[in-house]
This record gives sequence, structure tokens and C-alpha cells, in this order.
Amino acid sequence: MTATRALGVCYYPEHWPEAMWPEDARRMTDMGIAFVRIGEFAWSRLEPARGRLEFDWLERAIDTLHDAGLKVVLGTPTATPPKWLVDEMPEMLPIDVEGHARGFGSRRHCCFSHEGYQRECVRIVTALAERFGTHDAVVGWQIDNEYACHDTARSWSAPALQGFRLWLAEKYGNIDRLNFAWGNVFWSMDYPDFHSVELPGLTPSEHNPAHRMDFYRYSSDQIARFNRLQVDVVRQLSPGRDVIHNFMGRTLTFDHFKVGSDLDISSWDCYPLGFLEDRLEVDDAWRQRFMRTGDPDLQAFHHDLYRATSKGRWWVMELQPGPVNWADHNPAPRDGMIRLWSWEAFAHGAEVVSYFRWRQAPFAQEQMHAGLLRPDSVEADGADAAKTMSEELARLDLPPTETAPVAIIFDYASSWAWETQPQGREFDYFRLIFDFYRGLRARGLSVDFLPPDTSDLSAYQMVIIPGLFAWNETLVTALRSYTGLVLAGPRTGSKTSSFSIPETMPPDLPAPIIDVTVSQVESLPANCPVPIAGADGTLKFWREFLEPGADCNVVVESQDGQPVLVRQGNFHYLGGWPDSALLARIINDLGQQAGLSLLALPDELRVRRDGAVTYAFNYGERAIDLETVGLSGTYLLGESTLKPSGVAIIEA
Repeated sequence: MTATRALGVCYYPEHWPEAMWPEDARRMTDMGIAFVRIGEFAWSRLEPARGRLEFDWLERAIDTLHDAGLKVVLGTPTATPPKWLVDEMPEMLPIDVEGHARGFGSRRHCCFSHEGYQRECVRIVTALAERFGTHDAVVGWQIDNEYACHDTARSWSAPALQGFRLWLAEKYGNIDRLNFAWGNVFWSMDYPDFHSVELPGLTPSEHNPAHRMDFYRYSSDQIARFNRLQVDVVRQLSPGRDVIHNFMGRTLTFDHFKVGSDLDISSWDCYPLGFLEDRLEVDDAWRQRFMRTGDPDLQAFHHDLYRATSKGRWWVMELQPGPVNWADHNPAPRDGMIRLWSWEAFAHGAEVVSYFRWRQAPFAQEQMHAGLLRPDSVEADGADAAKTMSEELARLDLPPTETAPVAIIFDYASSWAWETQPQGREFDYFRLIFDFYRGLRARGLSVDFLPPDTSDLSAYQMVIIPGLFAWNETLVTALRSYTGLVLAGPRTGSKTSSFSIPETMPPDLPAPIIDVTVSQVESLPANCPVPIAGADGTLKFWREFLEPGADCNVVVESQDGQPVLVRQGNFHYLGGWPDSALLARIINDLGQQAGLSLLALPDELRVRRDGAVTYAFNYGERAIDLETVGLSGTYLLGESTLKPSGVAIIEA
């Protein structure tokens, strides 16, 4: 099954009287909905007691949706284990770093390392797949729900400790290799055997970074393994159906590329207003400016990232249809924004945009979370957006997404590394990558993300590699043959995979690629930037002192005469974290050299240029004349004067 630009919705038939289901299904179809996700939180109703499987109600719900012409994505219910199961094996509960159990009463109350819980998940998924795996309505499966949400990727439980020790033994073979790799001679931290290794919990001072890094790798691997257990069942018992998981925004505690490699479709849950409130480092003025629209780049960032994790096929599984319930403040979207967010997802290649949820629940934790319908079944604002989107999608035949001209290497392990040893309070991997992404978007550039072990870069005119923790030979080999422009740094190649400074010093690249040495680094308070010579712009947060070799040319210097940006052939290394002015200058200069088509966009305007088609989105409060920023052509949707919350689709 492959969908092309369709709408979906998340539905919970177990929350509503069965007599309402047929009318709900009819209204969904009338609204233009094609896909319905159900079942992901229903374990207690599917199995109210061990072995007492009650699937008939779910089959009636699926049949009802199918009779209305709807396609079903069936969720596996493993993010919400029922109380009877927790009572049977309380050791399945995750434990936080301070030793506190995170108990029953919400969701995600399970440790990925607990083998008993893994078996129970396989059992319930097997039963569901045997019953519904070949049902004509079921076109896909969502495995679990929002891995790592609520900070649950890592557990300091007894099962996690046992699993971590086994993982270390398999990785290192003998304890001497582990002690050497971790540098345990320092502070007398040597371990006599694997059974004596503890989880990296609370210590009087900083914990060994290599130890923490391996624990973070282990925890990520456990999520990938947990996901694969269910995927294997579904593929065997429900052939031909798509396998999906729904990721979350700015969730970096596990490797989405590894999980995505087992999926057909990556999806994510897109909440622009909530994420602006709690997942971005922006000042109050910026937050106020975009309070009802969301940040102009954050949604697109995740669209592009998650498109990469499953090799191009991706959905928005949950899109905010109104005020949410979980942020510190929960404003309503500005008129038109739900439609704008929907179109922006399709512009970045989404197959399906699914709204969360069909009807606002009048009870429990999410009763303040809007739906397409109010609790009394009257249509809410999101319903109008869905109807409009359905009409516009039906009359537009748009080409599929093409490869972007620019790529960013994205590495989850680098996020764990700089979380482990930031060296400066502000050094955050996501924040660094997002700055580069925002800078590229401000110049009208479309971006693809690539995993850190990418072997072929030839499709791109420019590749950006900020903050890469440690090189791998696959990527280095790809760089040797790549003829486009490369911009790496800061902090790229500053460690080995075992969290040591490389013997050859950072950035740890062979001289034929670039001959430069980072001799020293400093982290800087936000109010102490380093000015750049002869131009606006500064280095903020992080600065490196560079020693270029004979074949390495200095392109940008600081006012105190230190090299900031150096070049050798097509490879550029940036020794610091640029502010927006310096980054704009660098992107402009390198973009021109790479032959890229650059625009100069205001903060409120963002575009996605995809072959002959350009999509434009106005996040601002005033109309924008698109011709003044260099956009022209035949308007398939919208017009050249783009109103607030407006969308335009232009064909060159």
C-alpha cells in the first residue's frame, strides 16, 4: 500500500458508545479522511485479564470503518501495559537515575530491557496479528507509540543493568579491553569483571563519559531491538501491510535511523505550538511573535529528518488540530495554520497527514486536547481545515518529492556525546544542527538529512557536517571522492568512538582532505562572543583555535587574528559556532560557489523548492509579496500576495 497525499485521523472507538461508530465513520469520509489509526492504547480492553482476549469489539470497529470506505492503521498497544500485568511483574517498571520507579497511572511505564515484558508484547501482538493481519481494512500497523516520550528511553532498573553487562561483554570480549577503551586507569576506575560494572548513575563528580556513552548506546539499541521483535511478528502474520512508528519532536535519546531501518514508513507527531513553547531555545520576543503559528523552521526540520530515517516514505501521524494540553501554555492556532501545517508536510513529501484526534475526550489526562470535533460532536476549527485540505488535494496533481541540493549529516550518537560532556552549558547538538538548518532555509534552500555512515554524497551540491562526534570510515571514504562543497565543524571529529581525543588531534581527518589541527578549544558565555574581522557576525558559545597546514587557506578570521573558517580544495572547516549573521555570510558565499539558487527570505516566509514546484508559507502577521523575494511562475494554489497563514504553490 502506498498513499499519495491523503488525510487521516486518530480514533478511539473504545472511548465512545458503539452506536456512535457508524456516524463517526460516515462523517470522517464526508470530511475527506482516508486513513484511521486505532488501538494503540487499548490493551486493557483487548485483554482485561491474562488470557481473556476480547477482540470482538475491535473487529466490529474495524468493520464499521471499512464499511464507510476507510483504511485502518492498527496500533500495537504496548505503550500502555494494563494494571494486571504490572502487578504480575512490577520489576518491568522503568527506574529513573535517582532510583525511583516510574509507575502505573499514565503510559510508557515499561522498561525496554525487561525480557518478560518483551515476551508479553510479542504475545499480544501475535494474537492481534493472527486475528486482524489479513483483514481487508487493515493496511498498516503502528508499532507501539512515541518511543522515549516522557524521558523513558533510559532505565536504571535491574533488568537494564543485567542487559547492559551482557551488551558490554559482547562488545568488548574481555574486561581489559573495556578498561582501556573507557580510560578507567583515570581516578582508579578499573573494573575486575563485567559483573561489577554498574549503570552510570549519580556520582560525586562527573561520571566517566565513555561509560555513559556506552550506556546511551545500549539504551538506544534496546529500543531498536524492542521495535524489531514486533515488526517481525507483523511481517510474518500480516504480509503486504506497511509497518510504521510515530516518532516525536526533538527526541534524541535513541537512534531513529536504526529503528527506521526496520520500518516501511517513519511518521512523527507534529505539535507546532507546544514544541515552540518547550523545545526551542528562542527568546520571549520570538516566542510571542510565533505563539499561534509555531516556529517557521521546526516542523520542516522534523519532516526532513524523519523522511530520511525510512528512506523517503513518511507520514505525520498526529497533527495538532487546536490547543493541546501538555505545554506550559496552550494557545489556539491562528486561523489558517492547521491548513498551512498540513500543506507544509505534503511539500516535504508526506504521504499522509493525520490529525490528532477525531473527537476531544471529555475525561482523563487529554481532556483539554482539541480534536476535529468537540466533546459534544460539534465540528471544531480543525474540521474546516481538513475539509479544505481534502478539496485542494483532490484537484491538484503534484509531482513526488525530489532530492534536495543540500544535505546535513545528522548523528544521534553526537547528541549523546555532547549531552555527556558539553564542555559549555549551551553546547547542544540539536541546537547546533537547527541553527545550520535555519540558516539554509533563510536562503530558500531545501535540505535532506543523511545518516552518519552515508557512503555516497554525489547527489548533493553541498554537504554540511556540524558537530559530528567521531568519524566513521564509510563517511570519510565518501568525502574522498565527493566533488561538491563540504562545510564541517565545529567540534566535528573531536573524539574517537570510545570518547577519547584522537591521537592526530581534531578534526581527525587525513591531510589530503584537509590539513588543519584544532590545538585548543574554549566555551564562551552567551554575553562574550568573539567578533569576526571585517564583517558583521561573531562566534557564540564555542571557539576553536586552528592551526592550518601549508595547503589550507584561511577564509575568515576573528578580530584577534585567529583563523575561523579554513579551506582546502572543496573542504571547509569552521572553528566555532557562528551567530546568524556569520552563518548567513558563510552560506551565501559557499552557496554561490556551489552554484545554488539563493533567496533572501524574511523570518516569516519559508519555501520548499522541489524541482519545478515551489511551495511558500507565510508564518507572519502581514501579507507578503512573493515577487519581491524572487518567486514567480504559474500559481497552482494561492496568489503572489501571500496572506498571513497563506499557502502558495508555484510551478516554474
